[in-house]
Amino acid sequence: MAREITHPLLELNNVHMRYRLGDSVINALDDVSLKVKEGEFISIMGPSGSGKSTFLQIASMLAIPTSGEIFLKGREVTGYNEVERARLRNKEIGFVFQQFNLLPRTSALDNVKLPLVYARVSEIEQNERAKAMLDEVGLSDRMKNTPAQLSGGQQQRVAIARALINDPSIIFADEPTGNLDTKSGQDIMEVLIKLHKRGKTIIMVTHEEDIAAVAQREVRFLDGKIVHDSQITKPAHAPRSNKKKK
Repeated sequence: MAREITHPLLELNNVHMRYRLGDSVINALDDVSLKVKEGEFISIMGPSGSGKSTFLQIASMLAIPTSGEIFLKGREVTGYNEVERARLRNKEIGFVFQQFNLLPRTSALDNVKLPLVYARVSEIEQNERAKAMLDEVGLSDRMKNTPAQLSGGQQQRVAIARALINDPSIIFADEPTGNLDTKSGQDIMEVLIKLHKRGKTIIMVTHEEDIAAVAQREVRFLDGKIVHDSQITKPAHAPRSNKKKK
């Protein structure tokens, strides 16, 4: 019988993030509390400056809050130092950004392997796991290509494969379709939907209503506060967007 998990996978309690701008204090996050269960797909929405990007940085251990508590798998991680947070991110967290953040002169395979290099995994295992991840996202025939030889959608799939390589507990996706045309954006969302159906926990920041609709829970920020948190009763099976891309 499987062991029942009694604590949230991720929990933020009364988190504040303040910045000083001249003589003013900016409350980027203002008393934010949120619990994330294992296997949830959550969309984070809000206008520019609402706090959603700051929330992602805090929740993913990229930044330290001014005050409050953060728990991952029931363990408080708020006070971790920079080295401890880096190790935690490499082990437990996968990132997918609007900017693909791939090494430009490095093959897709070597880009995906990068977290395993930091984890000191053997080269044989690095290659095996990276090839499996690229196959998972439909790029088994593009392993030797550099980013310049890939489309935007293909580069984002490489980034997703890299995010998955260490089998993280949570995937944080920050505007994952923001730099893609409509069709490529739909393809990326289908990959994320498939990962969620396989049990992955995904927290996705987006400003697009149709993209957010694929999640099972919607959290909205305004002026550094959570102003809306509800379940999406019928998540969309695939995104549909009519917006123009650059």
